[in-house]
Amino acid sequence: MARYLPYNPQQSKFIALHFEDQLHPGTFEHAIHYLVEHKLDLSVFDELYRNDDTGRPAYDPAILLKIVLFAYSKGITSSREIQWCCETNILFKALSCDTVPHFTTIAGFVSRQPETIENLFEQILLICHEQGLLGNELFAIDGCKMSSNAAKEWSGTFKELEAKRDKLRRLIQHHLQEHQRQDQQADLRDAAREQRRLQTINTLDQAARKIDRFLKEQQPRMGQGKRPKEVKSNLTDNESAKMTTSKGTIQGYNGVAAVDKKHQVIVDAQAFGEGQEHHTLKPVLERLAKRYRKLGIADDIYGKGTVVTADTGFANEANMSYLHEQQINGYIPDNQFRSRDPKFAEQKQKHGKRHQNTMPKSQKTHRSKAVIPASEFAFDPVNMICVCPAGEQLSCRGEYTDAYGNPKVWFEGRLKQCRNCPLKEKCMQNPETANHNKGHGRVVTFILADKRAPSYTDWMKHRIDSDYGRQIYSHRMSVVEPVFGNISTNKRLNRFSLRGKAKVQGQWQLYCLVHNIEKLKNYGELTS
Repeated sequence: MARYLPYNPQQSKFIALHFEDQLHPGTFEHAIHYLVEHKLDLSVFDELYRNDDTGRPAYDPAILLKIVLFAYSKGITSSREIQWCCETNILFKALSCDTVPHFTTIAGFVSRQPETIENLFEQILLICHEQGLLGNELFAIDGCKMSSNAAKEWSGTFKELEAKRDKLRRLIQHHLQEHQRQDQQADLRDAAREQRRLQTINTLDQAARKIDRFLKEQQPRMGQGKRPKEVKSNLTDNESAKMTTSKGTIQGYNGVAAVDKKHQVIVDAQAFGEGQEHHTLKPVLERLAKRYRKLGIADDIYGKGTVVTADTGFANEANMSYLHEQQINGYIPDNQFRSRDPKFAEQKQKHGKRHQNTMPKSQKTHRSKAVIPASEFAFDPVNMICVCPAGEQLSCRGEYTDAYGNPKVWFEGRLKQCRNCPLKEKCMQNPETANHNKGHGRVVTFILADKRAPSYTDWMKHRIDSDYGRQIYSHRMSVVEPVFGNISTNKRLNRFSLRGKAKVQGQWQLYCLVHNIEKLKNYGELTS
């Protein structure tokens, strides 16, 4: 018969435990402990407290900062889970010195002081500079879109929200009438079912009141650009926005980061509640220059020839003009950049259209349908006349200038023309719209070449198409994309748990603090 060593799960043992000995040099938890205890100035937290003479003593910010940063490095953002870790995990016990802050204290520490978090971000950045982790030769800028603590179902323009409120009121009226009808038939009444109906009425009424209160207290939210249009508001967090990502549409924020090439240290981190990235370039560059002056790293970082690069999402005429006027050494390609690169000339023939057959037919929409191109339409730029392949003259709707400074004119077919056109199946992406009074017919646009003046976009095209420009831009992806991969995949930080732009920006900077501290651990000199 086999013999085993005896064991007793009910036995007791006293262990002499030294908390600091649990934080082994070379680990992330040791890096946090060393930086907080020996490098960071936490006096910035003092003015937040008013308990010098009276009041209960507060938890030391050093303790709270350690456990929050360590929890974020493990992908833990829930304050309740952080409290539980302080009760059960030896590393959290070592960092918190065996204290267990309440989850409301932890949540308040993260959400109530975004300005203080930015101060800590700058202190860590200065330490990175002092230890030679910043090259200041190339900055790559990009955005990481993440969901926020708000449901996209509560989004809509004011007109859509009014329609939703009216629909809720009609549902309430319907349930009230049904409840009254059942009341009159007392012998057939199902008490449990009627109780559920009353709960439904109460829930619908609360939702309708919530929408009505929002419409009365708020103003329509307008987008960016020369001709701003109303964008969808959100009842839960009106500073967040609906954003299209590779994984679908989310309600959230775009965390934009500027990353230094040498060791991929994040030098600026801001959160924006808009899906478009065009207008985020200027605030990031201005904040970055201001921070470098404040920390004494460089009085004019861009005057030293530092390269700034970003992807096509940041390219428009306004940004190109800003880079040119401020003499910033920028390389930002337009959306036709690859089509002009001979290296990609045979890409479509070799690999086909990207993700061409990955989507089931049942999920494909009319947007992927190929239609008769605008080049098949007869366009007379002198008389401003456009004739479609079926011989019908389209209506001229006006001229405008696109984001790249190109003057364009657009024409639109009348519903009466397109509804009975034999070519509508080939000409329109969604021919069904022509069978209704809503929508419009085929729309085509043309560039007015004779009216087009040289633009700053042309200046950037010349720079980015040069051999040096293509070489510089090739570094962008290898600099900034691994940073987002480390934050979202390795650290599992892929969702903002707060509401409001200021609070979300503070949390985004905490995310980036975790990344920068890891760089200090790997490439810096942290000794106890």
